[in-house]
Amino acid sequence: MNDLSACRLRPASFDDLPGWSSDDPSSLWPALTDCRRYLQSVKPYKPGALGLTAEDLMPLLDAASTHSPDNAAQARLFFEQRTRPFLVEPNGQNAGLVTAFYEPEVAVSDRPDDEYRHPFYRRPLDLVDVDDANRTADLEVGYAFALRTDNGLKPYPDRRDIDRGWLEGRGLEIAWARSKVDVFFAHVQGAARLRYPDGRLRRITYAAKAGHPFSGIGRLLIDRGEIPEANISMQSIRAWLAAHPDRVDEILWHNRSYILFREAEVDDLTRGPIAAAKVPLIAGRSLAVDRQIHTFGFPFFIHAKGLTHMDGGRDFARTMLALDTGSAIVGPARGDIFTGSGDEAGELAGAVRNAADFYILIPKQAAERFV
Repeated sequence: MNDLSACRLRPASFDDLPGWSSDDPSSLWPALTDCRRYLQSVKPYKPGALGLTAEDLMPLLDAASTHSPDNAAQARLFFEQRTRPFLVEPNGQNAGLVTAFYEPEVAVSDRPDDEYRHPFYRRPLDLVDVDDANRTADLEVGYAFALRTDNGLKPYPDRRDIDRGWLEGRGLEIAWARSKVDVFFAHVQGAARLRYPDGRLRRITYAAKAGHPFSGIGRLLIDRGEIPEANISMQSIRAWLAAHPDRVDEILWHNRSYILFREAEVDDLTRGPIAAAKVPLIAGRSLAVDRQIHTFGFPFFIHAKGLTHMDGGRDFARTMLALDTGSAIVGPARGDIFTGSGDEAGELAGAVRNAADFYILIPKQAAERFV
């Protein structure tokens, strides 16, 4: 057993993985190919605290490029022969947690009017990256972005300030939506498909954030007694906001974090959005993880007992790739499942909040360091 600062990795066998024998990981091959291409042509992924590197991952990606499975059994055998599973045991916790995210589709216009009034913004020039080299006393450790001023870096205006016009007049608008709530939930998801009145469909994805920490409005509504914790979901939050239009700003402004977008390069809208790993996500097979701990591109097997609505009544048990991250995804056994694009995917994602076991599948040569 390997003991790390945030978790322990307990060696396991594939026979220990609940539901492994019925999983079909063959749909992962396009993402394995995309990751290999990115690592070869652009740069390696930054390693997380576990110490796993892109160099550790490359033998698996190289093998995937020459072994395309014809069926589920061959896909499982590929991982059985080349990786070793380890149960990720969070220190001080009993189990991991999965939630889910999706790519919403939002009705928008190229120009504002009385109907379309709520903008999606590009990243402004005065928003700069922050690291230990340029961090000032005004900026807490968690701030990764800040406002550049003549007197140095300062905290960037938050959601309330931006909603009140901080970014207006700079030509940063990508499009305007009808609903401020739709814009907010696109911020939470980090990507969106934009549907224009003439039928055009475009895509935006995360470019940066205003720097402030994420604060979930679901927890706020629970703590205020507005929604019972047992009933909290994206759907119940949306329903509450629709029923209380006079309190929308009050609730949304609780989450000071504000997301800036860029137009995505992906032309094929049948594929998922490009996220933090710089490759298109695969619905049901892509996982957002804590990138401070994990390294993009590595496979995980996730088993979530009681998460049954995504697999026809069976417990969720799937091999996935770590391809994204998020400010609310914190911890070694914390993940966000990408469910796809559009309203149906949103219905799937909004009801996911389940305890889960996380197994990381480490290529065999690198796995020797963790036994």
